[in-house]
Amino acid sequence: MVRSVRASQKGLEKATAAFDISGKTKEYIAGASKCSRPTLDKFFNRISIDKKIFIAICETLELDWREIGELDTSEQSQLENQAINELVEEIRAAVRKSVEEECGTMQVLDMTRPIELNDIYTQVNILEKIIGRRGFNVEQLLANCNLEDFDRFGLGRIEQQRISGLSAVNQYQKLMILGKPGAGKTTFLKYLAIQCNRGKFAEEKVPIFIPLKKYAETEGQPNIQSYIYWWFRDCGIDSAPAKIVKILGAGRGLILFDGLDEVREEDNQRVIRNIEDFYRLCSKTSSKNQFAITCRIAAREYTFTQFTEVEVADFDQDQIETFVTGWFEIKHQPDYIQHFMEQLQANLTIRELANNPLLLTLLCLEFEESGSFPSDRAELYARATNTLLRKWDHTRYIFRQQVYQDLTVKRKEGLLSQVAFQTFDNKEYFFKQRTIEGYIGEYISNLPNSPTEQTALDIDSQAVLKSIEAQHGLLVERARGIYSFSHLTFQEYFTARKIATISNPKLLETALTNLASHVTEKRWREVFLLTAAMLEPADRLLILMKQQIDQLIASDKDLQQLLIRVKDKSNSVEADYKIVAIRAFYLHIYATLKFSPDFDHFLCLHLSLDFNLSRSLSRFRSPSLNLSRSLDLDLFRDLSLNLYFNRSSDLFRDLSCSLSCTVARCKDQEFKPILEKLQQQLPARDQDREHWEQWWESYGAAWREELRQAMIKYRNIGHQWSFSQEQIDLLNQYLAANQLLVDCLNSQCYVSREVRAEIENTLLLPFEH
Repeated sequence: MVRSVRASQKGLEKATAAFDISGKTKEYIAGASKCSRPTLDKFFNRISIDKKIFIAICETLELDWREIGELDTSEQSQLENQAINELVEEIRAAVRKSVEEECGTMQVLDMTRPIELNDIYTQVNILEKIIGRRGFNVEQLLANCNLEDFDRFGLGRIEQQRISGLSAVNQYQKLMILGKPGAGKTTFLKYLAIQCNRGKFAEEKVPIFIPLKKYAETEGQPNIQSYIYWWFRDCGIDSAPAKIVKILGAGRGLILFDGLDEVREEDNQRVIRNIEDFYRLCSKTSSKNQFAITCRIAAREYTFTQFTEVEVADFDQDQIETFVTGWFEIKHQPDYIQHFMEQLQANLTIRELANNPLLLTLLCLEFEESGSFPSDRAELYARATNTLLRKWDHTRYIFRQQVYQDLTVKRKEGLLSQVAFQTFDNKEYFFKQRTIEGYIGEYISNLPNSPTEQTALDIDSQAVLKSIEAQHGLLVERARGIYSFSHLTFQEYFTARKIATISNPKLLETALTNLASHVTEKRWREVFLLTAAMLEPADRLLILMKQQIDQLIASDKDLQQLLIRVKDKSNSVEADYKIVAIRAFYLHIYATLKFSPDFDHFLCLHLSLDFNLSRSLSRFRSPSLNLSRSLDLDLFRDLSLNLYFNRSSDLFRDLSCSLSCTVARCKDQEFKPILEKLQQQLPARDQDREHWEQWWESYGAAWREELRQAMIKYRNIGHQWSFSQEQIDLLNQYLAANQLLVDCLNSQCYVSREVRAEIENTLLLPFEH
């Protein structure tokens, strides 16, 4: 409602002339118009006055007020703003159905039905500095990684500040959003469109979502203005051209261009030119329109002027949990949420994949079938790489230009396997661009129709590298001119694939022998497990591993004597378990005191060797030592005594309560009285901590020595081994390598019964020359 009006310049001239002709005084005009003289003076000085009074003055002067007056600037602005707000609401209501259909759901990979975007959407984070443009060197990228203990999550993790995606859109008027394949770029843009249209984000604007592949392939190759006009028209909006001009002229457009990388090569330059022309046209009429474009990293060399480039960050732990929670709540499987997260935390290699939304979706799909991740990780990684190499584009009908027509998906797998093996074998987790281009050039030089000139080959190698980075995201630029696999898991998988797919028997034997030589190196662990899973059968690899492990301590007489003692002790007890599990059990008993204070660490091996034994031994993790009755008497007593012998005074008091149980189960009439005597020497359990510590300081050493001598005499355990630190380290390597061998046996690898039996029967035995 207009409340105030003032005379225009021409209107004032007409009013002044009418006043002069009338011969009336200003007091008369004011009285006749029922206003004060100062108000009449404002009229003749072009100052805004109340609309009713303005009309009355004009009628007294026998003038049409519409020809005399003009709206006040602020009033005019208010009216225009109100009109544009009404137009925004009108258009948003008209396009709501179209926006919801285009952006409101997601259905990817093997999902059998679409799901609501808002039900699964996880807020994305943005890096304001592109990772691949950082000025780091290889040493800086490895700075946070403990290569001795192989901290795979430390590789290249140089933290940089993140901001939320919504904050980035609010902060930057024109935004180029870059990201790896499956990083969530399209989902983010769809979320913006939905939230805007529902009035929950940029509520004063109209969302205009343009899938660039669809736009580029529209019949007639329209410019962007025409494409938007047609969209408005299809949504039932009358006078679409005029209305879109008003919207964009008022700066009320939220224009979202999705998937620049998905545009065909032949359409690329035209689409880029049309985008530039469109945002320049919009900028001439208003600087308040907002623009966002999504594109894969390295997919386009072109830079849009005036656009700020940012990168979608990998999912962090909170985002992963948010996504997983939404996923399984939609699937009506809320019990899976905690199981999923627990298993993810326990499996470092699978956890690496979860920071990519697309691969996290794949993991959720796999998990919902059985409530666990596939036991065959090689098959899981094969599906993950297939998703990135082929399926992700195929399901969306995107066919990208092939740099090399002969570089099929199968050959890309071969190329990646070759690159992975060479870099991993050389301990290269990050490699300079020229190095990886050399590996690529070496591979493609053997393909049909490859160039013979080195210059052309170098150009093609660079193009192939950029193509794999942009189209599949399996190789990524971590810093300027420095590359790596997007996940260490993929480098390990393709390294294993390179070995497992060798068809020549002699070359395969050489490769397996070389692999077995790395059996003590922690960084090769996953490669062993994956290679064993891919080989059919895995017999030869496991035999070579066993031979390599036995050779580790074959020449050390002291360690061989330890294994002899373990063998003899294991053969002397009566227990209903696999003999190899009993050997592992007693190796733990002999080694716990000297080699590791970590009780659980030495339990790992025999927990892997016999399910029944593992079930019994799991009860020993509690300091109260509530021993399972299913554990055989000999094993029960020896483990109990070893625990007493190795505990500090702090824990000794807690363990003493179960010594009576050990005594009660002891059947040896010579050994039992000694245990009873030792039990009687202990302070009463109701004594305070200070009393126990004083007793331990005064009598603990002698008490332990008496127990040790009794253990040696009656149980043949408790011997003190005088090993050097070098021997201790060697034994730890031996134990870890055997654990790896057992893990391979327990995995999904195909191995003959004969080889499995041979390995189990000879595991942890002294080396026989």
